[in-house]
Amino acid sequence: MSDALRLASRLVSVLARRRVALGFAAGAITLVLALPTWSTWRIGLAIALVGEAIRVWAAGHLEKSREVTRSGPYRWTSHPLYLGSSIIALGVVVAARSLVVAVFVASYMAVTIGSAIALEERFLRGKFGATYDDYKRGAASVERAFSLERAVRNREYRAIAGMVLGFGVLALKIVLSI
Repeated sequence: MSDALRLASRLVSVLARRRVALGFAAGAITLVLALPTWSTWRIGLAIALVGEAIRVWAAGHLEKSREVTRSGPYRWTSHPLYLGSSIIALGVVVAARSLVVAVFVASYMAVTIGSAIALEERFLRGKFGATYDDYKRGAASVERAFSLERAVRNREYRAIAGMVLGFGVLALKIVLSI
């Protein structure tokens, strides 16, 4: 592997692993630059709730690192948690009502989520091999009921708490007109 490829691989790994910490920094910057109104806040929250619903649905089917999950939203998309996160980010952008925030959030999501997907797919191929490749080609889904216990075990409550906190602070910004 060339030095450039090694460096790119290392960068992908760092960004993917630090995406949550980077997300807090991105959230703080977003809150400072946001210009929300009650109208944009309500629309943004509605969009974000759709994203969180997708995340909860996915987390309720996922058995991390134990299998190639093929039930629930995994029947249609390989990365429903990241899809949900992207929709939540769109909701934040709408609520924030700022072009600068939109560019910033889109850049953050493209880099960190793109890195996380690359790292995750490398891990899944290494762990599950042909089974993962079959899944990516659209092999048959597995029927399994949604489990709220599984969603809790996958700590989806942390994403919910983050969304509530973020929209709470945006609401406070509207109330205080800061």
